[in-house]
Amino acid sequence: MMTLSTKSAPRVRRLTLSDFRSYAALDCRFESTMIALFGENGAGKTNLLEALSLFSPGRGLRRAELAECARRAGAGGFAVSIEVEADGVTTQLGHGLTPSGERLFRVDRMPVSSARAFADHVRVLWLTPAMDGLFSGAAGERRRFLDRLALGVDAEHGARANRLERALRNRNRLLEEGVADRRWLDAAEQEIAALGVAVAAARRETVSRLVALIAAGRDDASPFPWAEVTIEGELERRLALEPALAVEEWYRGELAASRRRDAAAGRTLIGPQASDLAVRHGPKNEAARACSTGEQKALLTGLTLAHAKLINAMTGHAPILLLDEIAAHFDVKRREALYAELQALGGQVWMTGADPALFAPLGKSAEPMLVTPGCATHV
Repeated sequence: MMTLSTKSAPRVRRLTLSDFRSYAALDCRFESTMIALFGENGAGKTNLLEALSLFSPGRGLRRAELAECARRAGAGGFAVSIEVEADGVTTQLGHGLTPSGERLFRVDRMPVSSARAFADHVRVLWLTPAMDGLFSGAAGERRRFLDRLALGVDAEHGARANRLERALRNRNRLLEEGVADRRWLDAAEQEIAALGVAVAAARRETVSRLVALIAAGRDDASPFPWAEVTIEGELERRLALEPALAVEEWYRGELAASRRRDAAAGRTLIGPQASDLAVRHGPKNEAARACSTGEQKALLTGLTLAHAKLINAMTGHAPILLLDEIAAHFDVKRREALYAELQALGGQVWMTGADPALFAPLGKSAEPMLVTPGCATHV
């Protein structure tokens, strides 16, 4: 298997924590592209992955409120810093929360406005046990996953999606209050139509590119089956057939026509907030939700690997992958295949597991670290 051609392969060379989760203080340096964190359950392995995930827009892999990340016995805030090396240049990125609740972002110790600035230096993806029920669970979780797909290649997508969510809440409030002046609703719906079409278009573009990438490397014999991916949503369907401005005008008209219905429902019923991600097991031609638990895990892993390749192809940055308890779910053959795929990606990979033997097939290419409560030590 050949390694992907990568313009830039950022590596985290140093991780520093202060009052983050179970860590009062931690300062670790890393040399390898494959970091294997092992230790007992509850030792703090996932906390380290979560700290790294905060360098992607959003709330990290646990989707926790930031105040929850502060150490319970600490002062109420926390600080996370990483040194990222890419193309021979090292950049320091910092993210923190003050005891008063103010979020802080730094690039080479200089303030920046948000975590979106980190995307110029590093892209971060993750796969956690909490995602195992993605295909059979609620549609909202799949929409969130879909937005993470889009965010991986478009750092502005998260901001658009957040603005859309706020605009929808504003319209719902206006409908609930029965605002008499229609101009308020007209303005709210104009904003929703513009943002909704932008969000739907970004999702559709990402999925289209992902589908093309998967098709180019399709292998029915792979231990990580290829996925057939589509978006089920009226806006996305129309965007495949009509110009964006025409879809925006249609959506604005639909919002105006559905005010009474949406007021009764207590929410806006049409738009990208109601779309769903449909995934099928390609070799079996079967809906992912109907597959076995093991097949779903392999399918999700394959989809994550494809997403990493897409980010590499579109941005020139091989993403940093955070894989929580990934190896324990697979037999020896599939585990070895996974490690080969990960090494071929060309980016840095962080993995956790209770048993260090899970990482034995990696040999000297892995950098093992023993994690104990409040501490991480090179082995």
